[in-house]
Amino acid sequence: MGGASHFWVYILASKIGGTLYVGVTNDLIRRVYEHREGLAEGFARRYGVHRLVHFEQFDDVENAIRREKRLKAWNRAWKVRLIERNNPNWIDLYYQIA
Repeated sequence: MGGASHFWVYILASKIGGTLYVGVTNDLIRRVYEHREGLAEGFARRYGVHRLVHFEQFDDVENAIRREKRLKAWNRAWKVRLIERNNPNWIDLYYQIA
Protein backbone atom coordinates (compact mmCIF):
# COMPACT_ATOMS: atom_id res chain seq x y z
CA MET A 1 0.00 0.00 0.00
CA GLY A 2 2.99 2.30 0.30
CA GLY A 3 5.13 3.82 -2.39
CA ALA A 4 5.25 7.13 -4.19
CA SER A 5 3.58 5.85 -7.38
CA HIS A 6 0.12 5.76 -5.77
CA PHE A 7 -1.84 8.22 -3.69
CA TRP A 8 -4.79 7.69 -1.41
CA VAL A 9 -7.66 9.83 -0.23
CA TYR A 10 -8.98 8.47 3.03
CA ILE A 11 -11.68 9.07 5.61
CA LEU A 12 -11.12 8.42 9.29
CA ALA A 13 -13.84 8.31 11.94
CA SER A 14 -13.73 8.55 15.72
CA LYS A 15 -16.41 5.83 16.00
CA ILE A 16 -19.46 4.61 14.09
CA GLY A 17 -21.29 7.78 13.11
CA GLY A 18 -18.66 9.90 14.85
CA THR A 19 -16.38 12.75 13.86
CA LEU A 20 -14.91 12.46 10.35
CA TYR A 21 -11.54 13.47 8.92
CA VAL A 22 -10.59 13.50 5.22
CA GLY A 23 -6.94 13.35 4.18
CA VAL A 24 -4.58 12.50 1.32
CA THR A 25 -1.28 10.61 1.42
CA ASN A 26 1.22 8.68 -0.68
CA ASP A 27 1.61 6.00 2.04
CA LEU A 28 -1.74 4.96 3.47
CA ILE A 29 -0.44 2.43 6.02
CA ARG A 30 2.12 4.85 7.45
CA ARG A 31 -0.29 7.78 7.59
CA VAL A 32 -3.12 5.87 9.27
CA TYR A 33 -0.60 4.40 11.72
CA GLU A 34 0.50 7.94 12.59
CA HIS A 35 -3.11 8.92 13.25
CA ARG A 36 -3.75 5.79 15.33
CA GLU A 37 -0.68 6.34 17.50
CA GLY A 38 -1.36 10.05 17.99
CA LEU A 39 1.81 11.01 16.09
CA ALA A 40 -0.04 13.37 13.76
CA GLU A 41 -0.79 16.72 15.40
CA GLY A 42 -4.03 18.53 14.69
CA PHE A 43 -7.70 17.78 14.19
CA ALA A 44 -7.54 13.97 14.02
CA ARG A 45 -5.49 13.72 17.19
CA ARG A 46 -7.55 16.29 19.06
CA TYR A 47 -10.83 14.49 18.32
CA GLY A 48 -9.61 10.88 18.49
CA VAL A 49 -10.24 10.23 14.81
CA HIS A 50 -8.29 7.08 13.97
CA ARG A 51 -10.64 4.47 12.46
CA LEU A 52 -10.04 4.05 8.70
CA VAL A 53 -13.52 3.73 7.20
CA HIS A 54 -12.96 4.62 3.53
CA PHE A 55 -10.11 5.03 1.06
CA GLU A 56 -9.63 5.53 -2.67
CA GLN A 57 -6.47 5.01 -4.73
CA PHE A 58 -5.16 7.39 -7.41
CA ASP A 59 -2.24 7.20 -9.80
CA ASP A 60 -1.40 10.89 -9.70
CA VAL A 61 -1.26 13.42 -6.91
CA GLU A 62 -3.28 16.10 -8.68
CA ASN A 63 -6.37 13.88 -8.95
CA ALA A 64 -5.96 12.73 -5.36
CA ILE A 65 -5.76 16.30 -4.06
CA ARG A 66 -8.72 17.34 -6.20
CA ARG A 67 -10.78 14.45 -4.77
CA GLU A 68 -9.72 15.27 -1.19
CA LYS A 69 -10.81 18.89 -1.61
CA ARG A 70 -14.10 17.80 -3.14
CA LEU A 71 -14.82 15.40 -0.26
CA LYS A 72 -13.92 18.02 2.33
CA ALA A 73 -16.51 20.32 0.73
CA TRP A 74 -19.25 17.67 0.90
CA ASN A 75 -21.82 17.84 3.64
CA ARG A 76 -21.74 15.20 6.34
CA ALA A 77 -24.68 13.18 4.98
CA TRP A 78 -22.92 12.69 1.63
CA LYS A 79 -19.74 11.51 3.38
CA VAL A 80 -21.73 9.08 5.52
CA ARG A 81 -23.46 7.67 2.42
CA LEU A 82 -20.07 7.23 0.72
CA ILE A 83 -18.71 5.34 3.73
CA GLU A 84 -21.80 3.18 4.15
CA ARG A 85 -21.99 2.25 0.47
CA ASN A 86 -18.89 0.02 0.82
CA ASN A 87 -18.49 -0.19 4.58
CA PRO A 88 -21.98 -0.22 6.14
CA ASN A 89 -20.71 -1.31 9.57
CA TRP A 90 -17.90 1.27 9.67
CA ILE A 91 -15.33 -1.52 10.10
CA ASP A 92 -11.80 -0.27 10.71
CA LEU A 93 -10.15 -1.07 7.37
CA TYR A 94 -6.65 -0.55 8.74
CA TYR A 95 -6.40 -4.24 9.64
CA GLN A 96 -7.18 -5.19 6.03
CA ILE A 97 -4.38 -3.04 4.57
CA ALA A 98 -1.65 -3.33 7.22
